[in-house]
Amino acid sequence: MNGSGNDSDLHRLLIEQVADAVIYADTSGVIRLWNAAAERLFGFPAAEAIGQSLDLIIPERLRGAHWQAFDAALACGATKHGGRATITRAQTRDGSTIYVDMSFSLLTAGDGEVLGSMAIARDASERRAEMKALRERIAALEQTAPPAR
Repeated sequence: MNGSGNDSDLHRLLIEQVADAVIYADTSGVIRLWNAAAERLFGFPAAEAIGQSLDLIIPERLRGAHWQAFDAALACGATKHGGRATITRAQTRDGSTIYVDMSFSLLTAGDGEVLGSMAIARDASERRAEMKALRERIAALEQTAPPAR
């Protein structure tokens, strides 16, 4: 495509080819959009994910808190973190838990009606492991350091 395609084609290509996972769920929490990066990150092909509840990628012990925040965001028209990425845990197709940087936003119509929720995610497991190792190293060094005078 040379840039002269219609806007909907361009939007579809952008979402499909962006490096981060893009997930859109309607106001019931049913996945309606799942791009290729989401397939790679979570392991579910789009054909399996679309039409499923967001519970598909939410670890069971986090579901209560997730749905409470989801419902609150829909009710007040804003997300808790205001679009800032936050690190959280997610579940993959094989049942393992990964850490992801995830930002949430609400999709609204021109009249302000909330249509659903969108999340952008990327794998943060390696960064989280590095931070944990660094904290452990600092703690070990503090234990072996001579007392301050």
